[in-house]
Amino acid sequence: MIRFAPASLCLAAALALAPVSALAQQARLTVTGEGSASAVPDMATVSLGVSAQNAEAGVAMDEASRVAAEILSRLDALGIAARDRQTSDIGLQPVWARSDNEDPRITGYEASNQLTVRVRDLATLGDVLASVTEGGANRLAGLSFGLQEPGPVMDAARRDAVADAMARARVLAEAAGVTLGPIVTIAEGGSYEAPSPKMDMARVMSAPVAAGEQSLSASVTVVFALGDVSPE
Repeated sequence: MIRFAPASLCLAAALALAPVSALAQQARLTVTGEGSASAVPDMATVSLGVSAQNAEAGVAMDEASRVAAEILSRLDALGIAARDRQTSDIGLQPVWARSDNEDPRITGYEASNQLTVRVRDLATLGDVLASVTEGGANRLAGLSFGLQEPGPVMDAARRDAVADAMARARVLAEAAGVTLGPIVTIAEGGSYEAPSPKMDMARVMSAPVAAGEQSLSASVTVVFALGDVSPE
């Protein structure tokens, strides 16, 4: 037997579903806000190392290892913790001799040992660089500055990004003649740290080092519900 629902029940169901359908079709506004915050760096990361050449590969490796051990010993004396230094690369490659009348030939080998060091007390940065150079370091691949605790600065950048998104949304809604409704979703986009300039060994050793400011940036995407068209 087929039974039909009373008309009043069907009408009640339709009314109950109406707000959901209206919400699904509600106009929305999506904006992206950008924010940034800066702080004075309190840490430096130095990539340094040593290279040694010799006709025999083993002798070149031994010399590079000896100097690397001397550098580590000097870092110990300067109070650089073990967690703040890490071997980043060890290499050995042939040294080629080339001439117009002869085929290339190997005349020796170059061994290298690269070390990454974090200096948490910037007041000692000059002493660290001077000491490792005296100990035999002859390569400086990079020097950059950073923050030991970037969290609070990053949070400030996020707040700035949200404020920017809110301001953009108000302007757009006003220009379009609609009312700005509540926030539907907020999603954080990519965040990044402004790169620090790189310096070569000669420049670092011949002039004072200025840390400047470290800038962190963030972005957020915010979706707003839109209300009725504002009366003109």
